[in-house]
Amino acid sequence: MDPDFLLALLQIIAIDILLGGDNAIVIALASRNLPEHQRNKAIFLGTGLAIILRIILTILAVYLLKIPYLYFIGGLMLVYISYQLLVDKEEESSIKPGKNLADAVKTIVFADIAMGLDNVLAIAGAAHGNITLVIAGLIISVPIIIWGSKVILYFLERYPLLVYLGAAVLAFTAAGMITSEKAFSSIFKDNNTVTYAVTAFIILGVMLSGWLRNRFASTKKG
Repeated sequence: MDPDFLLALLQIIAIDILLGGDNAIVIALASRNLPEHQRNKAIFLGTGLAIILRIILTILAVYLLKIPYLYFIGGLMLVYISYQLLVDKEEESSIKPGKNLADAVKTIVFADIAMGLDNVLAIAGAAHGNITLVIAGLIISVPIIIWGSKVILYFLERYPLLVYLGAAVLAFTAAGMITSEKAFSSIFKDNNTVTYAVTAFIILGVMLSGWLRNRFASTKKG
């Protein structure tokens, strides 16, 4: 193989691994309430569909870069998803298993779309227009993302409070996307105080609203 091709391929794999930690958290959180026999299905289906969509988005990255407010919209989507994952604690008996599986798959796919913008843009730049590199790099990264989600799921089962930590990570990522929006560069560029304030507001807002919602729900049940 061409050394330049291999170097670019390794670069793409590294980018996807480095930026894919949040996605592994989403996969773990989205599948945590599923019965054991459905978790692997949700992980593989959700991750597979997400990777296919990410390949398509990466191929279209040149056009996506021209869409204004792309990062802002994705950030808002991720704020909502992080909140939903935090408060989604319905008992399995009240939801049909099929619906659980479908919801988990949809959450994984939509979250990956929202969170994968950084990945898409970085990978598109590293590939220099080579579609083969894009597809090969993402396919190789799939097992790594799946493995990461299972490790996180293992700890979530034993330490339920880690769900809040996961939601905070997602909220932090959402804040980063919003403050990276080019349309708002005059507000956030070279202004760390505003950036930190908005980031803290989003993270604390998600955590507090989720905690209040969960407390209200538990009080209502009691």
